[in-house]
Amino acid sequence: MSNISDLIEQYLKSLISNSPRDFVEIQRSQLAVRFSCVPSQINYVLTTRFSTGHGYLVESRRGGGGYIRIVKIPLDQRAGLILDISELIGDAISQNDAEGMLGRLIEEELISLREARIMQAAVGRYPQLVEAQTQEHLRAAILKTMITAVLRD
Repeated sequence: MSNISDLIEQYLKSLISNSPRDFVEIQRSQLAVRFSCVPSQINYVLTTRFSTGHGYLVESRRGGGGYIRIVKIPLDQRAGLILDISELIGDAISQNDAEGMLGRLIEEELISLREARIMQAAVGRYPQLVEAQTQEHLRAAILKTMITAVLRD
Protein backbone atom coordinates (compact mmCIF):
# COMPACT_ATOMS: atom_id res chain seq x y z
CA MET A 1 0.00 0.00 0.00
CA SER A 2 1.23 3.49 -0.81
CA ASN A 3 2.00 5.95 1.94
CA ILE A 4 0.56 9.46 2.06
CA SER A 5 3.66 11.01 0.46
CA ASP A 6 3.39 8.63 -2.51
CA LEU A 7 -0.31 9.45 -2.91
CA ILE A 8 0.32 13.20 -2.83
CA GLU A 9 3.15 12.83 -5.34
CA GLN A 10 1.01 10.73 -7.70
CA TYR A 11 -1.85 13.21 -7.43
CA LEU A 12 0.36 16.21 -8.22
CA LYS A 13 2.04 14.43 -11.14
CA SER A 14 -1.37 13.52 -12.57
CA LEU A 15 -2.50 17.16 -12.26
CA ILE A 16 0.62 18.30 -14.11
CA SER A 17 0.31 15.67 -16.85
CA ASN A 18 -3.37 16.55 -17.39
CA SER A 19 -2.64 20.28 -17.50
CA PRO A 20 -2.47 21.94 -20.94
CA ARG A 21 0.72 23.62 -19.66
CA ASP A 22 3.62 21.91 -17.91
CA PHE A 23 2.71 23.39 -14.55
CA VAL A 24 -0.03 23.43 -11.96
CA GLU A 25 -1.00 25.94 -9.28
CA ILE A 26 -2.41 24.64 -6.02
CA GLN A 27 -3.01 25.84 -2.50
CA ARG A 28 -1.12 23.99 0.20
CA SER A 29 -4.05 24.17 2.64
CA GLN A 30 -6.53 22.74 0.12
CA LEU A 31 -4.14 19.91 -0.68
CA ALA A 32 -3.68 19.19 3.04
CA VAL A 33 -7.46 19.02 3.49
CA ARG A 34 -7.83 16.73 0.46
CA PHE A 35 -5.32 14.25 1.91
CA SER A 36 -6.25 14.81 5.59
CA CYS A 37 -2.71 15.73 6.52
CA VAL A 38 -0.82 18.69 7.91
CA PRO A 39 0.61 21.31 5.52
CA SER A 40 4.14 20.32 6.54
CA GLN A 41 3.51 16.92 4.91
CA ILE A 42 2.84 18.79 1.65
CA ASN A 43 6.10 20.72 2.16
CA TYR A 44 7.95 17.43 2.66
CA VAL A 45 6.61 16.01 -0.62
CA LEU A 46 7.45 19.20 -2.50
CA THR A 47 11.03 19.38 -1.21
CA THR A 48 11.85 15.68 -1.58
CA ARG A 49 9.99 14.75 -4.76
CA PHE A 50 9.67 17.95 -6.77
CA SER A 51 13.18 19.42 -6.60
CA THR A 52 15.18 20.54 -9.61
CA GLY A 53 17.03 17.24 -9.42
CA HIS A 54 13.71 15.53 -9.99
CA GLY A 55 13.00 17.82 -12.95
CA TYR A 56 10.66 20.35 -11.32
CA LEU A 57 10.69 23.93 -10.11
CA VAL A 58 8.51 24.84 -7.15
CA GLU A 59 7.50 28.47 -6.71
CA SER A 60 5.35 29.68 -3.86
CA ARG A 61 3.54 32.83 -2.90
CA ARG A 62 2.41 33.20 0.68
CA GLY A 63 -0.63 34.99 2.00
CA GLY A 64 -4.41 34.66 1.72
CA GLY A 65 -4.39 34.22 -2.04
CA GLY A 66 -1.11 32.35 -1.97
CA TYR A 67 -0.38 29.36 -4.11
CA ILE A 68 2.27 26.85 -4.98
CA ARG A 69 3.24 26.51 -8.63
CA ILE A 70 4.93 23.28 -9.67
CA VAL A 71 6.62 23.55 -13.05
CA LYS A 72 7.82 20.50 -14.94
CA ILE A 73 11.16 21.34 -16.54
CA PRO A 74 10.90 20.28 -20.20
CA LEU A 75 13.34 17.64 -21.42
CA ASP A 76 11.95 17.27 -24.90
CA GLN A 77 14.69 18.55 -27.20
CA ARG A 78 17.35 15.88 -27.68
CA ALA A 79 20.00 18.27 -29.00
CA GLY A 80 20.29 20.23 -25.77
CA LEU A 81 19.08 17.46 -23.51
CA ILE A 82 22.48 16.34 -22.26
CA LEU A 83 23.48 19.94 -21.52
CA ASP A 84 20.18 20.57 -19.71
CA ILE A 85 20.59 17.46 -17.58
CA SER A 86 24.22 18.27 -16.80
CA GLU A 87 23.16 21.74 -15.73
CA LEU A 88 20.41 20.32 -13.52
CA ILE A 89 22.88 17.93 -11.89
CA GLY A 90 25.45 20.66 -11.30
CA ASP A 91 28.79 20.05 -9.61
CA ALA A 92 27.28 18.01 -6.78
CA ILE A 93 24.04 16.07 -6.30
CA SER A 94 22.48 14.27 -3.36
CA GLN A 95 21.53 10.62 -3.68
CA ASN A 96 17.85 11.57 -3.35
CA ASP A 97 18.08 14.09 -6.20
CA ALA A 98 20.08 11.65 -8.34
CA GLU A 99 17.40 9.00 -7.88
CA GLY A 100 14.74 11.59 -8.66
CA MET A 101 16.55 12.57 -11.86
CA LEU A 102 16.73 8.92 -12.92
CA GLY A 103 13.05 8.49 -12.13
CA ARG A 104 12.21 11.46 -14.32
CA LEU A 105 14.33 10.07 -17.19
CA ILE A 106 12.42 6.78 -16.90
CA GLU A 107 9.07 8.65 -16.90
CA GLU A 108 10.11 10.51 -20.03
CA GLU A 109 11.21 7.17 -21.58
CA LEU A 110 14.72 8.49 -22.15
CA ILE A 111 16.33 5.60 -20.28
CA SER A 112 15.18 2.09 -19.47
CA LEU A 113 14.52 0.75 -15.99
CA ARG A 114 17.58 -1.47 -16.39
CA GLU A 115 19.79 1.51 -17.26
CA ALA A 116 18.42 3.42 -14.27
CA ARG A 117 19.18 0.52 -11.93
CA ILE A 118 22.76 0.35 -13.18
CA MET A 119 23.15 4.10 -12.70
CA GLN A 120 21.61 3.93 -9.21
CA ALA A 121 24.11 1.25 -8.25
CA ALA A 122 26.97 3.41 -9.52
CA VAL A 123 25.90 6.55 -7.64
CA GLY A 124 24.88 4.92 -4.36
CA ARG A 125 26.15 5.83 -0.91
CA TYR A 126 29.52 4.56 0.16
CA PRO A 127 29.99 6.14 3.61
CA GLN A 128 33.02 4.10 4.52
CA LEU A 129 34.92 5.16 1.39
CA VAL A 130 34.53 8.95 1.15
CA GLU A 131 32.94 11.82 3.07
CA ALA A 132 29.44 13.05 2.16
CA GLN A 133 30.49 16.21 0.31
CA THR A 134 32.99 14.31 -1.80
CA GLN A 135 30.33 11.69 -2.53
CA GLU A 136 28.00 14.36 -3.92
CA HIS A 137 30.70 15.68 -6.27
CA LEU A 138 31.69 12.19 -7.34
CA ARG A 139 28.03 11.20 -7.79
CA ALA A 140 27.44 14.21 -10.07
CA ALA A 141 30.45 13.41 -12.24
CA ILE A 142 29.53 9.73 -12.57
CA LEU A 143 25.87 10.50 -13.28
CA LYS A 144 26.72 13.07 -15.96
CA THR A 145 29.10 10.64 -17.64
CA MET A 146 26.63 7.75 -17.61
CA ILE A 147 23.67 9.83 -18.83
CA THR A 148 25.81 11.32 -21.61
CA ALA A 149 26.88 7.82 -22.70
CA VAL A 150 23.29 6.53 -22.79
CA LEU A 151 21.68 9.58 -24.44
CA ARG A 152 24.38 10.29 -27.00
CA ASP A 153 23.13 9.71 -30.55
